[in-house]
Amino acid sequence: MLVLAADQFVKYLTITHLPQEQVVPVLGGFLQLFYIRNSGAAFSIGAGYTWVFTIALAVVACVIVWKAFSVRARLWAVVLGALLGGVLGNLTDRILREPGFGVGHVVDMISMPWMLPAIFNVADIFIVCGMISIALLIIVGLRLDGTRERDHKDEPAEGAESAAAVAEGIPADDATPGPDPKRTARRDRAGSED
Repeated sequence: MLVLAADQFVKYLTITHLPQEQVVPVLGGFLQLFYIRNSGAAFSIGAGYTWVFTIALAVVACVIVWKAFSVRARLWAVVLGALLGGVLGNLTDRILREPGFGVGHVVDMISMPWMLPAIFNVADIFIVCGMISIALLIIVGLRLDGTRERDHKDEPAEGAESAAAVAEGIPADDATPGPDPKRTARRDRAGSED
C-alpha cells in the first residue's frame, strides 16, 4: 500500500503543480519532468485499446494476490508487494481518471531522455524493478516457500516412489521405505537351499 500511496501522491502533485506537456528540467538533460496523460502502454503503444490494459492490470493484480498466499520468504513478499503496488497505481488511474471508468489515462511525469525516450511514473518504476527482481529470484533458485532449488535436487519427484513400487508389482499403498519384500523372500530361499 505504501507504493500505491506514493504513486498516487506524486501523481496528485504532478496534476496540481506541473504544466501539461512542457519540459521542466530537474537535473539538466539527465532528469526532467514532463506531465502527460497516457491512454496506452509503454511508449503509448495501444492507445486505442485502453480497456485491454485495464483488464490486464486487474488480472495481474489478482494473480499476485493469489500467489501471495503461498509466500513464506520475506524477500518474495517484498518483491511481490512492490510489484502489486505498482500495478495497483496504474490500475487506479485506469479506473478513476478521465475520460472514464476502465479507460482512464495514466498520469506520467518522469523523463530521462538520455536513457530512453519513454515518460513514466512511480508505479512504472516499481513494476519494472519488481519484474527484474522476480527474474533474479528465479535465477538464484529461491522459491516462494523460502527454500532453494538446490535443496530439492536430491528429492525424488512426487510420486516417483509409488511408480517404482508399481513397477516392482507392489501396490502403491504398501510401498513404504525399507527392505524390498521380494528381495528378502529370495534371500531367505537362497539361504535355506544352502
